[in-house]
Amino acid sequence: MFYYRFNIGDYAAHTDHLSQTEDLAYRRLLGLYYLHERPLNVNATSVARQIRMSEHESVVAGILAEFFTSTEDGWVNSRADYEIQAYRGKTEQASRAGKASAERRFNARPTDVQPNKDTNTLINNNTNKQLNKEPKNLQTKEPTNLTKATSTTRRQAALCIPESVSEIVWQDFLSTRKTKLTQTALTGIAKQADIAGISLEAALQECCTRGWQSFKADWVSQNKSKSKTSNNEDNFEKARKLIFGATTEKDISDESERV
Repeated sequence: MFYYRFNIGDYAAHTDHLSQTEDLAYRRLLGLYYLHERPLNVNATSVARQIRMSEHESVVAGILAEFFTSTEDGWVNSRADYEIQAYRGKTEQASRAGKASAERRFNARPTDVQPNKDTNTLINNNTNKQLNKEPKNLQTKEPTNLTKATSTTRRQAALCIPESVSEIVWQDFLSTRKTKLTQTALTGIAKQADIAGISLEAALQECCTRGWQSFKADWVSQNKSKSKTSNNEDNFEKARKLIFGATTEKDISDESERV
């Protein structure tokens, strides 16, 4: 196994009493166990060397005795064995589903030749070869009936959602943006948001509200400047009325002639 589920709460409940060295030893022992999917060597010295903790052999031996069970085959962990069996079950199920799908596609071909035992054997062999290929050799074609917006959103989904941005704001921004969002473009938006003194999420919300494809600090500062100027004018007018009262302009030419 190249990955396994890690329940933080469950792990903390069982390891709160461990020191940092003991916790490190336990995590490395679990990683070694899941990687090879077999019991650990019964010799604690050998196991400590495998996890690069030879200088802490006594700590490794203590962790083995507490969290693992000694058998004739070596040290085993019941929880890890359960996860490994579940993983193998899913793999076998996926293999059977792949074979069944290949057989259905083969039988659906327009041909007068009925599939026989040799044909089924050939299908199984070809399916196994496909399943054993590395993921990098598999090429998936996008359905041709997808709209341009859907295809763009799917490509953009490869980017991870930043921790400071909620999922709903992220999805709204991807829907608003017409061009592909690259990591470089996202980094540029984040820098401009920092210059403007606002968070990345606030910058993306501003883009969604105004229909912007990107974000510049100058755009926000210009809006703030206009708003500030308007507010200053209003404040000045209020102050003038407060001091002089609500006055109206009038013609003083007649009064000047009388004087």
